[in-house]
Amino acid sequence: MKILSYLVVYRRFLLIVLTPLLLLPLPLIIKTKEAECAYTLFVVAIFWLTEALPLAVSALLPAFMFPLFGIMESKEVASAYFKDFHLLLIGVICLATSIEKWNFHKRVALRMVMLVGVNPAWLMLGFMVSCAFLSMWLSNTSAAAMVMPIVEAVAQQIVRAEAEADALEMSCSNGSINLALELDENIGECESSDLKEKQVNGYDNNVGSTVCTTEKENEKEKEQNLPPVEAGRKSKKDKYNGIFKVMCLCVAYSATIGGLTTTTGTSTNLIFAEHFNTRYPTCQCINFGSWFVLSVPITVIILLLSWVWLQWLFLGFDFKNMFKCGKKKTAREEASIQVIQEEYKKLGPMSYPEIVTLVLFILMTLLWFTRDPGFIPGWSSLFPK
Repeated sequence: MKILSYLVVYRRFLLIVLTPLLLLPLPLIIKTKEAECAYTLFVVAIFWLTEALPLAVSALLPAFMFPLFGIMESKEVASAYFKDFHLLLIGVICLATSIEKWNFHKRVALRMVMLVGVNPAWLMLGFMVSCAFLSMWLSNTSAAAMVMPIVEAVAQQIVRAEAEADALEMSCSNGSINLALELDENIGECESSDLKEKQVNGYDNNVGSTVCTTEKENEKEKEQNLPPVEAGRKSKKDKYNGIFKVMCLCVAYSATIGGLTTTTGTSTNLIFAEHFNTRYPTCQCINFGSWFVLSVPITVIILLLSWVWLQWLFLGFDFKNMFKCGKKKTAREEASIQVIQEEYKKLGPMSYPEIVTLVLFILMTLLWFTRDPGFIPGWSSLFPK
């Protein structure tokens, strides 16, 4: 047992030492470039899976193992570690960190939700548009993580407001319901006392069983014929559970959809653009502007279709309630308005770091669009080399 405990404690050290040693016969026996490359691949893969070393450190192992085995030169390996899109990705991560630190994402999301309203359909659309907009410039994970706390705050306030409204309804209709319940309880007590007397006096037990079956049938009828208040409360509970589910799903979907719009929206777009430009260097048709022009219509169509589909699936698509003007707001809608306004007031006026972040964001976007628009020469033509 002591040996096992020592192995558990020093498992990372043992993996770091034993993995290269146990796999060393592979390049020593076969002695080919393919075997040496496979050795490097297996060592890095095992370190990644077991996390014996940090993932970033494991990723740097080929930088010195490839030149050590003579597979690639140091210049070629180093250039693969730092390409153009890597620098672009670092800049996007720095901007996302600044936006998250100064709560600029919360201001954008709350402002968009306040513009569209608090109707369930429009509220969901507001969260989807704000999350998709953030995901256009940040990573999908960051955008979803930024918007989800706002959705959770609104959902908690909805639950609180609906609980208060249900309590008021129950207090108003409490007298009539309790009288019926008391009568039913009295009848049940009388029937149970009669049954006990009959069983004591020696009557047949079949009588008791028939009475029990009739009582069960009466209970089923009562469940089917619930009072309107109880039935309405049950339907409301199911409806609001659907609203909370669809709010969480809409954030996940919109974060993924927004990442399609720009090359910096997600890392996969950058990797594809880099491989395409490397494979077809004379083409150079993929840039920020061309990708944006192609992807915006696709993103808008997919976002609207996802909004309609999620709403129809969880809430039902009711055009009458969506576009009806002058309608009195429900307790849920009033609670949503209150929590959104309170969250926005907590942010206060825009601070100096927020203004600087906004200016840098606009400047960066303009530079991306005007670098190489395609239909006119961009500012990159000033630096041909």
